[in-house]
Amino acid sequence: MAIARDLAKQGHHVILVARRKDVLEQFAAELTSRYNVTAEVFPCDLSDEQQRHKLIADIKDRDISIIINSAGIASFGPFMDQEWEYETNQFELNATAVFELTRAVLPRMLANRKGAILNVGSAAGNLPIPNNATYVFTKAGVNVFTEALHYELKGSGVSCTLLAPGPVRDAVIPEEEKSIVDKVVPDFLWTTYESCAKESLEALAKNKRRVVPGPLSKVLNVASLVAPRGIASPLIGSFYKKMS
Repeated sequence: MAIARDLAKQGHHVILVARRKDVLEQFAAELTSRYNVTAEVFPCDLSDEQQRHKLIADIKDRDISIIINSAGIASFGPFMDQEWEYETNQFELNATAVFELTRAVLPRMLANRKGAILNVGSAAGNLPIPNNATYVFTKAGVNVFTEALHYELKGSGVSCTLLAPGPVRDAVIPEEEKSIVDKVVPDFLWTTYESCAKESLEALAKNKRRVVPGPLSKVLNVASLVAPRGIASPLIGSFYKKMS
């Protein structure tokens, strides 16, 4: 929503995609009245193949200038203890939807020699993390898929940037509304939605390969890439187990 607000503020018309029609319509009305742009609503569960393909059919012949693939869910705890339906939905949402939607918009972007793709991976995709196996499977895939496309698309007029954030949330969360993740992850590790959106769109405009928003997340991102996996992975995995 923060990215959509920033795009609307810049004068872009938007297509809003999420599961709940009422939330989308309320948000669309906000963008239309505040920024005088068109805000289309497309209710869709992106983990559902049939619903996803309806969206793809709708957008594949339209001139989409920018696509933000940001929907995602996670699970915590041992892989074999997870609910299988949730895990398969997680894979469809986090990985397959990114894969298919990117493919859907690229032909017209390439033909027009302009466009921008921002795929949301994760700093968690840098490491094999026990008790987060399906999530890191999907995010590692999004990370390298997006960075590979970044290099492939150079000179085409199409930007392709990976957003690989650490923890992101509202600046202030009331105690009674905190999730288990909010309670387990220390406050100083979080980046706000607004600052994440600003950094991400600036990076996309410059066609950067990867953006990691927030100063501390940048440090953690580098650490995750250089730290010995035999030490870092079990350590982070034990932390993630607390969330299960």
